[in-house]
Amino acid sequence: MVAPGIDASAVIHPTAIVHEGARVGANVRIGPYSIIGPHVSLGDDVIIEAHVIVDGHTEIGARCQIYPFAAIGLPPQDRKFRGEASRLTIGTDTVLREYVTINPGTEGGGGVTVIGDRCLILTHAHVAHDCHLGTGVLLVNNVMLAGHVTIGDYASLGGGSAVHQFVRIGAYSFLGGLAGLGNDLIPFGMAVGNRAALCGLNIVGLKRHGFAREEIYALRRAYRRLFGEDGTLAERTAAVAAEFSEPSVQRVVSFLKEGGDRSVCIPEIGARPLPTED
Repeated sequence: MVAPGIDASAVIHPTAIVHEGARVGANVRIGPYSIIGPHVSLGDDVIIEAHVIVDGHTEIGARCQIYPFAAIGLPPQDRKFRGEASRLTIGTDTVLREYVTINPGTEGGGGVTVIGDRCLILTHAHVAHDCHLGTGVLLVNNVMLAGHVTIGDYASLGGGSAVHQFVRIGAYSFLGGLAGLGNDLIPFGMAVGNRAALCGLNIVGLKRHGFAREEIYALRRAYRRLFGEDGTLAERTAAVAAEFSEPSVQRVVSFLKEGGDRSVCIPEIGARPLPTED
């Protein structure tokens, strides 16, 4: 007899533990010795490999795959956490590789951690409480996200990079391997270094995602206006907002105007400006 909440088509290994109350969708596969908590919801066609723990109030979208020894939805690593109800939601078609850890939210951060659709999170990466990741985000091996980090769509973070709490990372941006990012990274930007400094635009990512050459040229011109001329950043942002109509440039402008809890990542003094052509 199939337990309530478990679809009859689900394939659950005899050594796996699925607690009463868990919801398991159609064609889900749960591997040996994995543990699914009582408040977990697994969408259709989810694959849970061997030795995975999914706990807490966690919702995992359709067609996600979680590899061995991942620990998903366990209590936040936050001294202020007092056991309050909090959630973790993971979108569709996301892949979590071996030893990935993702924590749910806290009362002080809105109570929810969100992972978007089609994300790829590689081995040993950690996503802390109250983080929000957009669509198609890539976290390479050993990436460390502190609490309350926000990452825009299709951003890529290199192996071993670390992100300070409350930092915002814009869409389509790139953070280099082993970088320590303490300030906000603009959309389409690229930052590298032990304390990461802005070093240009993520041109490779822009081309991979099909941005037109004219749009990329506009971004390059806007970048030089924003970070290579006199005046305050607020003044330069206002000038760029008035001069450029391209959607990608206006996305950067909106990011800067919106502001956050951290300063904006800027180029190091003496850094070479972007060249005028590819």
